[in-house]
Amino acid sequence: MTDREKSETEPAAPVPGGTLPGRSVAEGRYLFILSLTALGVVYGDIGTSPLYAIKECFHGPHSVAASAPNVLGVLSLIFWSLVIVICIKYLGFILRANNRGEGGVIALMALVAPTGRRSTRKRSRVLLFMGLFGAALLYGDGMITPAISVLSAVEGLEVAFPRQGEALTTAAEDVVTAGDVAASRGGIGDYVVPITIVILVALFMFQRRGTAGVGAVFGPVTALWFLTIAALGTWQIGHAPRVLAAVLPNYAVEFFVANQMRGFFVLGSVFLVVTGAEALYADIGHFGLRPIRLTWFGLVFPALLLNYFGQGALLLRNPEAAVNPFFNMGPEWARLPMIVIATAATVIASQAVISGSFSLTRQAIQLGYIPRLQIEHTSAREIGQIYVPAVNWALAIACIGLVIGFGSSSRLAAAYGVAVTTDMVFTAILFAIFLRRRWKWALPAVLLLTAGFLVVDLAFWTANIVKVPDGGWFPLVVAAIAFTLMTTWFRGRAILNQRLSEGRLSDEMFVTSIEKNLPLRVPGCAVFMDRTPEATPHALLHNLKHNKVLHEQVILLTVLTEETPHVDEKERLEIIPRGLGIFRVVVRFGFMEDPDIPEILTRIPRSELEIDLDRVSFFLGRETLIPVRKPSLRGMAIWRERLFAWMARNSAPATRFFRIPPNRVVEMGAQIEL
Repeated sequence: MTDREKSETEPAAPVPGGTLPGRSVAEGRYLFILSLTALGVVYGDIGTSPLYAIKECFHGPHSVAASAPNVLGVLSLIFWSLVIVICIKYLGFILRANNRGEGGVIALMALVAPTGRRSTRKRSRVLLFMGLFGAALLYGDGMITPAISVLSAVEGLEVAFPRQGEALTTAAEDVVTAGDVAASRGGIGDYVVPITIVILVALFMFQRRGTAGVGAVFGPVTALWFLTIAALGTWQIGHAPRVLAAVLPNYAVEFFVANQMRGFFVLGSVFLVVTGAEALYADIGHFGLRPIRLTWFGLVFPALLLNYFGQGALLLRNPEAAVNPFFNMGPEWARLPMIVIATAATVIASQAVISGSFSLTRQAIQLGYIPRLQIEHTSAREIGQIYVPAVNWALAIACIGLVIGFGSSSRLAAAYGVAVTTDMVFTAILFAIFLRRRWKWALPAVLLLTAGFLVVDLAFWTANIVKVPDGGWFPLVVAAIAFTLMTTWFRGRAILNQRLSEGRLSDEMFVTSIEKNLPLRVPGCAVFMDRTPEATPHALLHNLKHNKVLHEQVILLTVLTEETPHVDEKERLEIIPRGLGIFRVVVRFGFMEDPDIPEILTRIPRSELEIDLDRVSFFLGRETLIPVRKPSLRGMAIWRERLFAWMARNSAPATRFFRIPPNRVVEMGAQIEL
């Protein structure tokens, strides 16, 4: 067996048939249903890009004139961007780097920068920070995507109901501020922002109900969307079939030669056609590789190409349609139905992005990068359907603020792309490390493939950097804040664990010490939650010191989150008898799983421990954190210590996170200097 074949039996192995470990291979009717469902979740973001991508190339802040050579050049760039970035990079390579079937930057980071191995902590610190910042960037994307998608769909009303006596043909260079956009409107255009806000408010209010009730219609509605945009594109191509010549790469080369730096900056708008690429990777765990590939090549890719080329054909015949080429593609009678379908598609795309933010948050919580937050399950059958109130309303406030502050999809497009292209660069670098460490590729092959990816990614990244003053700063600021919070929490927990471990007794030393002077034993079972399995928890020592009793059965329970999405049931529980009725129990969960401590206790074999949940008392330590200025103790800057203490005070109670009945909990307090 080769090294690569061996590596494919490890957690990072591609999953046969595009399924998760333990699931059957998707075939026949099930494969069709899975592929249809994947349409709304996986391709919602990239599928709604035709609403604004072409428009930004010819009518945005960094646009070019809609001349025939420019139209063909931009279409050539779009075609080859989709082929190289989506077809080759992500579907061909990146999606195969899965962590037991789960994808995304967090899963990839866990593979190449394992924080649990002390020997690799220093070497992996840069990779760890890169993965964390990449994850932080996704929060900025989660704020912008619903805003720009819904706003661009509602802007179709301006095409369907133009102002009488004045066409909306604002020059590209005049699109500077939200105030300018609002001033250029009038009539129904004045209601675009309010209507968008109403839709967004309804969308975020609906999140707590989950997607179980409407999930069945997501796929069919999105399929209707792709069929509609394909039909519109085909109709327009029929009027100017010469647009199909743009598949030749020489048109892209000639475009750069003719437009030079201005043409290069148009790449920032061209990039909008691939902004959903990271969703392909993050959602592989929900559907598997096979349905995602089948859906892309069978429907999404052809539909997108037909629509983009159809918009190009329209511009070849009528350059003035660049103000909103998508909604100018169809006949006048079809514009209102197009707006309805587009709005439905953008709501579905937004739903997918919001749900992705919830999943990302849960992963970060489980891996110790974010404090415990309230997580509600919206489906009794699907564990992946969750609702995180704090994240939901933070996204809602940000989305509404973006719509009000920017005022148009063109302005929002300036903020869009910086976060995603930076994330793509990080993904390419992490994937290179994955190839080297996991698949044992030869260094020249890794460098050659990575260089090919980075040439494209860095070109997009450079073209998007010019957007920073015009709004691209927003996702970077959001990412910086999220990154600071995650690294502060991660580092703070490490310092806290170090402080708690100082002077603690090992389990063996504790048992030996009480053997010499046995305390009073009382009936029942006591479960002491412990951060680490190396030493006796403070809660037990405090209870023994102050109450001077010990239960007949004592369980020292440690919950560990592994750097894999799911843990095999045979590895879930580890029970170690310590003597005198004291047991060390270690429970392991994956970062995509939710810990349920009472349910886990019922799995302990009666031959090992006989537990009656009605008689179990749970003892939890509750630390009051005190930031200090002593250099000998301080592990972080004082402002970060205060930030960590604030985050700890506002984190969700352990009882709710671990699903422990509150009426069975005893908390033992302690003050800890950071």
